[in-house]
Amino acid sequence: MTKKLQGRDGLLQPKLRRQLAAKVDQKIKARGKPRSEMWLGIGMMGLIGWSVVVPTLLGSALGIWIDSRHPGQYSWTLMLLIFGLFMGCLNAWHWVGRENRDMNDEQENSGE
Repeated sequence: MTKKLQGRDGLLQPKLRRQLAAKVDQKIKARGKPRSEMWLGIGMMGLIGWSVVVPTLLGSALGIWIDSRHPGQYSWTLMLLIFGLFMGCLNAWHWVGRENRDMNDEQENSGE
């Protein structure tokens, strides 16, 4: 099998050599990182959860207040709850996208 990967001179092809070196570097860095990054990821999930929950609760509280002060045909509570949920999900989506982009940029910079 290694004969197929080797060139005529018996050495690994340059592209494959770079890929292997990048993988080895990535594994070495992963071994050197402390386990606290696992807790960092769990904490990030909690922050994302709160970024959805807080606008949802604020929207429903405001809707309850409006419904108690100015009753009407439509439920402000339901409308603002849905609006708060939408805004929270949009906020979380934006945050996760930014973190993913930063993580990919970091990997590209370390791979060079």
